Amino acid sequence: MTQREVVALLFGGRSSEHSISCATAAGVLAAIDRDRYDVIPIGITRDGAFVLERDDPSAFALNPDHLPEVTDNGSRVRWPESATSRELTVTDAGGQTRSLGDVDVVFPILHGPYGEDGTVQGMLELVDLPYVGSGVLGSALGMDKHYTKTVLMQHGLAVAPWVTVTKRSWRDDPASVRAAVSEIGYPVFVKPARAGSSVGVSAAADDAALDAALETAFAEDDKALIEATLTGREIEVGVLGGRPGEPARASLPGEIVVSGRGFYDFAAKYLDAPGIDLVCPAPMDAAQLAEVREQAVRAFDAIGAEGLSRVDFFLTDDGFVVNEVNTMPGFTPISMFPKCWEASGVDYPALIDELIQLALAKREP
Repeated sequence: MTQREVVALLFGGRSSEHSISCATAAGVLAAIDRDRYDVIPIGITRDGAFVLERDDPSAFALNPDHLPEVTDNGSRVRWPESATSRELTVTDAGGQTRSLGDVDVVFPILHGPYGEDGTVQGMLELVDLPYVGSGVLGSALGMDKHYTKTVLMQHGLAVAPWVTVTKRSWRDDPASVRAAVSEIGYPVFVKPARAGSSVGVSAAADDAALDAALETAFAEDDKALIEATLTGREIEVGVLGGRPGEPARASLPGEIVVSGRGFYDFAAKYLDAPGIDLVCPAPMDAAQLAEVREQAVRAFDAIGAEGLSRVDFFLTDDGFVVNEVNTMPGFTPISMFPKCWEASGVDYPALIDELIQLALAKREP
């Protein structure tokens, strides 16, 4: 019998997307192939402590009345002290330390700052632990919407007009910000530069609404983007990295159909709020299908992404416009990324397996 590979599943974290990370972990814990993998569930509390969690998907199920959370149970997981070891240890609440054994790969299902932005990836690089997803640079670029747009433009991909505003510049010179926004034209969308899951995102139709929208965005980040509102269909494409020497692959595109909500917000994404339908595959002609998949792979490659990403577009009268590149997209079983790959012939357990194998293949000599 082949020995099972050991996966350290890392979730929770210090960002405002903590609960979504926990819900994603529940999906992975329930679906991962237990004949092939042993799982060590490691939660990160909102204060940043690494704790050993129960291997129980139901403990982190997404409930609108009680969002899942990593609580501090007193245990502390310790990472290897150098690149010469892959052994994890845990000290329990009573002070007793034991080995958790060697880890083959880390699966960091972390959304937002302190996890999706290259910080955890850097920690894992320091001790030479293989991990799922993009490296330090790709993660950092994908997390910061300003730099994502800048890089995509340099690679010839269309992006929405935008203004980047810091909390300080808004405080010190709001008139200049308003002047820049007037060149874009209302209505606009205001987003934290380094957050996801639509947290802190709101629309603004005039100067008064802009004040409130920036206040909401600055509660999540000290840098915000003010983007032109685009009219068009919302299209999303899942991308999987290639094995060494092979190109990345794009899924069939999905479409977010909004009917009765202002936009695809947090409640619609994760709490099954009405007014949104996810359609995959999205109806489009062969030329559009080929173009959006090609652009998704170009965007993935442009920021140096690895493993997985979801590339979001608007399909306007002038063609496709890239909205964002998410290097650790929503990964619950009902999220768009798994849905698009399921429509493309890769079901949820197989998708988990492919991501783990991509991470391991990246480290093969």
